[in-house]
Amino acid sequence: MRFEVSLRALMVPMFLAQQALSIDLDVDSETSICDASALVIGGVMDYYQGTRYGGTVGMFQDPYYWWEAGEAMGSMLGFWYFCNNDTYEAVIYDALMAQRGNNNDYIPSNQSMTEGNDDQGFWGLAVMEATERNFTNPPSDQPGWLALTQAVFNTMWARWDDQYCGGGLRWQIFTWNSGYTYKNTISTACMIAIGARLGRYTGNTTYIDIANEAFEWLENIGFVSISDGSARVYDGASITDNCSSITGLEWTYNIGLLMAGSAYAYNATEDDLWLQRTEALVQGASVFFVDDIMYERACQGTSSGCNTDQRSFKSIFSRCLGQTAVMAPTTYNTIYTWLVASAEGAAKSCTGGYDGHTCGLNWQLGSNDGNYGLGEQISALEVFDNLLIKDRPAPYTNETGGTSEGDASAGTSSTTTQLDTAALNITGGDKAGAGIITAIVLAVIIAGCVWMVI
Repeated sequence: MRFEVSLRALMVPMFLAQQALSIDLDVDSETSICDASALVIGGVMDYYQGTRYGGTVGMFQDPYYWWEAGEAMGSMLGFWYFCNNDTYEAVIYDALMAQRGNNNDYIPSNQSMTEGNDDQGFWGLAVMEATERNFTNPPSDQPGWLALTQAVFNTMWARWDDQYCGGGLRWQIFTWNSGYTYKNTISTACMIAIGARLGRYTGNTTYIDIANEAFEWLENIGFVSISDGSARVYDGASITDNCSSITGLEWTYNIGLLMAGSAYAYNATEDDLWLQRTEALVQGASVFFVDDIMYERACQGTSSGCNTDQRSFKSIFSRCLGQTAVMAPTTYNTIYTWLVASAEGAAKSCTGGYDGHTCGLNWQLGSNDGNYGLGEQISALEVFDNLLIKDRPAPYTNETGGTSEGDASAGTSSTTTQLDTAALNITGGDKAGAGIITAIVLAVIIAGCVWMVI
């Protein structure tokens, strides 16, 4: 009996402490939104290796892959900007610098056995975020965020593959990685989004011309289908049958990045074609909402459920929704309604764990569903922070206060991409690309050997 009384005495203050730290979100209050985000980002850091003894700067613990670390850094940078909170500024800065690789293109040699085009793309999106948000700049003797983003774009475009399926990016960069024969939408969508944002930031429409070529390829091959003002976006296909057997899965991050990329391109060019694409993608995105609350329809509620990667896709989607609403104001009312309802649902899911504010996967449930992880945390973080799009300036350009230093030729001398390279025309007469194929093969083999030795 004494033990029971003592246990209850201990449990009551623990319960009260959890209640005190639970998320009570007021979507109309900046203070409430940022308080909620601060609790959630603390949970993100629970998975971070870079501040632990012996940990790798820029990496999260298993089972989280390198690409998701890039996505998480973009999410944390959003918190830095929207909430004007520099608590994790050094963590973000160190990660973006540490993971850029020897060629400053986010193809570090120690990731050569896992890194795909989409993985590089997510780090590129993170440094583009740093560029547009005037994040703390590297020293003058180091490439700026803009130059790093340009290197990512240039190396991705150099891998554009016309030999199979008439274009597109393969899923993988290196021939030895599983998925090298698959062309997936997300890799091309990353390049489109980065290109559109670079075009808007720099004023160089060549980036947007390339984004348009890539978007047209997605439509022509059937990965994107637009009909009656609504878009469907599918996962990809294998080159073994010339991309004729399309994987019909639809994911939030695919449609989100194409939506945001189109909105950025429209904002930069005022071209009605880009607006039509944006609005069709927003209309198509409605399938990812029930009662205005987002969900990952390809895996949530299915017998197999969502894997580790898929549980983070709503973070990308939430950020892209916020960007789209700002870049293409005709979409604002629809999108903001989704963000509000989704944020309220996410807040109700963030009641798990010993801390009382660990977030779940299912935002429609009205409570925590028992799922937890890095993906759940960054998804909630993004949907909270993007409620503040109405209170912050649009992403900067070099004409509206952007301070990042660029280099249009960044990455064009890199030999750590793949066996095949393509011509790149960023400015009038410059052409990037190619080298002697033997030299490239040797560089790739040496890079792989070095990685294995390490």
